[in-house]
Formats: sequence, structure tokens, C-alpha cells
Amino acid sequence: MRAVHMILLVVLSVTSCSPHHQDTEKLNVFVSILPQKFFVEQIAKDNVSIHVMILPGHSPVIFESTPSQMKEISRADIFFRIGLPFEDAWLKKLQSINPDLEIIDTREGITLRNMDSFDKHHEHSRQKDPHIWLSPKLVKIQSRTICNALQKYDPNNREFYEQNLLKFMVALDSLQKDIQTQLDSLDTRSFLVFHPSWGYFADEFELKQIPIEIEGKSPSPKQMTHILEIVKKEQIDVVFVQKQFSSAAAKAIADAIDGQIIQIDPLAENYLKNMHEIVRIFKSVLDKK
Repeated sequence: MRAVHMILLVVLSVTSCSPHHQDTEKLNVFVSILPQKFFVEQIAKDNVSIHVMILPGHSPVIFESTPSQMKEISRADIFFRIGLPFEDAWLKKLQSINPDLEIIDTREGITLRNMDSFDKHHEHSRQKDPHIWLSPKLVKIQSRTICNALQKYDPNNREFYEQNLLKFMVALDSLQKDIQTQLDSLDTRSFLVFHPSWGYFADEFELKQIPIEIEGKSPSPKQMTHILEIVKKEQIDVVFVQKQFSSAAAKAIADAIDGQIIQIDPLAENYLKNMHEIVRIFKSVLDKK
């Protein structure tokens, strides 16, 4: 009788645990770029499994999926889009692979700007700037959107996500203050970049981005001459590039002004660490004192 009682306890224990197995599985989340992975991790911690579309070192302009990505997308719960051009082309395909995929647009609540160009003739034909993750102020809005989606999908952990969001907001406050302190007293507030990634950053901290690239293309010889005139007038001697893009045109300009090329990465995964470091680079370049 005692043995039967013990067996009954084991059966009841296994039976009572089995319905909760599904609840303890991690949410399967997709994001477009590595900084987004960092944002989701700050809020969800270990509650989610995160997959990134644009792998380290790859350009968002040329996206090619891997077989493993397609396999994971077929069972993903949420995709946080950010507005990169490749997303529009892939959304229908993602939904055909996984009709139940929840697509959350993290641009919600953000006023988008046009992509910068030194050539004002392109002002009305330019696409909207997708680089919203490079402004800490806008990251706060994106993080709220991410938190809301996680809370909706996983209401049992609503308070957990909320508390983690608040902690991340404090870190973003600290980042904003550090950037403001570093850049407040600069003599030069204009900077030269190959790809115009830093428009929202420049808007937030009252800087002026001068891009070399025009609508995804390197400038013509005539346009190069115009850029050089601007660069010399602004007394700029550094060209910022990122490893995901060719820097041949940037090198030509750096050679022409007897300047240097400095690489910064807007797609690095550890967002807070990367932004603190990039701001120190900006200060060292732009502070002429």
C-alpha cells in the first residue's frame, strides 16, 4: 500500500508540472540589427531567445538570409522591425513562412527625418532615415514599444519587463548626460561621414552631419568637388566611416584634404558601451582647443 501511495504521488507530481512546460519556454524573438538585440535583452533578460537578421560585419543594404535564419523565423513569435529598407522586401516572405508572426514596428511614436545629403537638390527625393537607434532619446521610445509588446505577449511577466525597462531608462539618461557633457563646448559642430547614419544623433545633440554618400551611391567627380569645398570651408580634417560600407570615396576626400579616416561602428551590439566610446572619439576630433 505504501508503494502504491508513493507511485500515486509521483504521477500527481508529473501531471501537475506538465501543463506548465509550454509556459516556461522562451519567447522566440527576431530583430533586424545587433543594437536592437541589446535593447530587447535589457528588458527581457533570459526570458527570450533573440535572433538577429543582419549578422556582425554585414551591411544592412545587402541582406541575404541564411538557412538557419529561415528555420528560426518559421517558429518565431515576434519580429521587431526598425525601418531598414530590406524589411519591406522581406515582410511578405516572413509572413508567408510564419503567418502567426507578430510584427512590431519600433518606429511607432517617432517622427522620421529625411536622409541627409550635402546636395539640397535631393531634398524631395530622399528616403526616410532609418537610423533611429543612434539617438538615445529615440531609443527610449523604441524600448517602451518593445516592453509593451513583451507585456502583451507574456502578461505573467508584465512587472518583470516594466522594472527592467525602468533600469534601462536610467542607463540611457546617464548616456545622454555623458554625451551632452562631452559635446557641449565643442568649437566645431560639423562632422563628415561617408554613410549618413548619424542624423538623429546630430539632431539630438545640435551637431551637423555632412555625408559623402548620396542616396546610397558614391558621389560623382562634380559632387566630390562640391563636397571638398564644404569640407575646406568647415575646416574638417577627419572622415568617419563604418566597416559595413566601402570607403574608397572617403579615402579620396581624406587624401585631398590631407586628413585621416576614422572608423566608428553604429551597429555594434553593446549599445551603451559603443555610444560612450564613439562620443569620446567625436570629442577628440571636433574639439579644436
